[in-house]
Amino acid sequence: MKAPTRIRAVVDSASGTPGSVRHSLVFLGTAAVAAEVLLALADGAAAAAGGLAVITAVALALGRYAAGGGAEDSGYRRPVRLLASRAPALGGWRHVVSKTLADDGEAHFPTVMRPQLQRLFAARLAERHGVAMYRNPQRARALVGPELWPWIDPQAAAPGPTLPEPVLRLLLDRLETL
Repeated sequence: MKAPTRIRAVVDSASGTPGSVRHSLVFLGTAAVAAEVLLALADGAAAAAGGLAVITAVALALGRYAAGGGAEDSGYRRPVRLLASRAPALGGWRHVVSKTLADDGEAHFPTVMRPQLQRLFAARLAERHGVAMYRNPQRARALVGPELWPWIDPQAAAPGPTLPEPVLRLLLDRLETL
């Protein structure tokens, strides 16, 4: 005779299906108790106390890892890689801006300033919004704004040969607010 579905569900949830968290915890708990009993029988109370300390430490470390404690502070989990290179820095930013806004900025803007702005926007979009600018340009455009997007669009040429100072100010303001 076959057991009713409700009774089978209760039995399955109590024992846990192989590979489930409940099943794993039951298995590990049983193994820990068995190890403690064997230590107590073989070497006495001192060995059992040492074994209990080791089991407790391992259980706490695994519990912390499973709960996500290692995600922020210890780097055990692989970080999400939305940028193709290292995060951009602002070293020499004054020099980059002054060269771009100078009279001969036509060569400097497309080769230095625009790629630097693109990296800064890509880093900010990835960091704060989880958007990969190069893989999801439509979402990045929506976040940056259609009026500023052409100046940093990685798939199109810039709207002009130089970057006007008011546009640069707007881009930097938008970068701060993202």
